[in-house]
Amino acid sequence: MMTEYIDKISYYLPELSKALTESGIMIMISIIAAICIGLPLGTFVYLTKKIPTKTNRWVGVLLNGYINIVRSFPFLLFVVALIPFTRLVLGTAFGTYAAALPLSFVAVALYARLVEQVLLEIPNDILELSQSLGSTKLQLIFRFLYVEARSGLVLALTSVVISMVSYSTVMGVIGGGGIGDFALRYGYQRYEYAVMYTAIVLMIFFVSFIQISGSALAKKINKK
Repeated sequence: MMTEYIDKISYYLPELSKALTESGIMIMISIIAAICIGLPLGTFVYLTKKIPTKTNRWVGVLLNGYINIVRSFPFLLFVVALIPFTRLVLGTAFGTYAAALPLSFVAVALYARLVEQVLLEIPNDILELSQSLGSTKLQLIFRFLYVEARSGLVLALTSVVISMVSYSTVMGVIGGGGIGDFALRYGYQRYEYAVMYTAIVLMIFFVSFIQISGSALAKKINKK
């Protein structure tokens, strides 16, 4: 039994390695987008609530609308609806990099909302202290808000990464590949259930590793 299992996995190993690489690319691109866009986006939404002005209030409404729409949109339908835009931007709507685009939109929206929630948990005393010291907006953000919320921001990003692992499993619908597509095509559809369950176990281990690593980092940098 074990020999048969090893032979079967060895036979599919090239495809499994390719699927893992595709998943890694999609997740990495989406997480970079979450950090580079979602973090400042969530911070700005927070500031529009804590330090509202006539200008940023309307911008905050628009950004909140984007976040709410993307987060509430059924993901598979969102991917399909975004195909024309993906084709316009990348020249193709199929493939791993094309699949990373809708994932990035979702990652940005998810992390932006989580960033806002984490920052809202910061005591108002911190905001008042920065204002009494005459801090600029950038100083407020980088020397007060992010320092105070760094542990929560790491945990929020950990949750987003895990969500992206889950979302990436359905990207085979537009030829994105990935470990989920591998489990369906080479496991379920070919009745190779050992292959399918191996892919599932790998995803479970990957998610567990991300969660343990994120929690450990958050605990390490938490100075409260």
